Amino acid sequence: MGLFNKMKQGMNDAASAQNMAAAGQAEQAQGAAQGKIGVQGMMANPAAFGGPSTTPLAADDPLLQPVYGVSLEDYARVAKAAAAQSISEENALYDFAVTQGFDRNGFVAACQEWTNRMKQSMVVGQQFNKMYMSF
Repeated sequence: MGLFNKMKQGMNDAASAQNMAAAGQAEQAQGAAQGKIGVQGMMANPAAFGGPSTTPLAADDPLLQPVYGVSLEDYARVAKAAAAQSISEENALYDFAVTQGFDRNGFVAACQEWTNRMKQSMVVGQQFNKMYMSF
């Protein structure tokens, strides 16, 4: 590929990135106007590249609903309390969750599902982080 073709491709790539950023910002603004929870500070939706989505979610979206009786807030609260006690090993976290009133097997499954949901949606991850930091 010649120099001018590379320059032209670079300009096209930059224009495409700007269009994606504008679309992402518009999507977030529209979601906020509809009372949805969105990701702040993202210029483009990484879902376009195979990453987690930044598409705003309604508060009653299935991705934000409890898993095996463990809400996102429960998960954040237990994780924060465990961290405060220097619990960093996965099995120790599950044992700690039992002391907090959760079924061990249910909490294990819930942790796995919450992790999967965070991989699907940056909104879920950002909500977890807000809750975690608030405890």
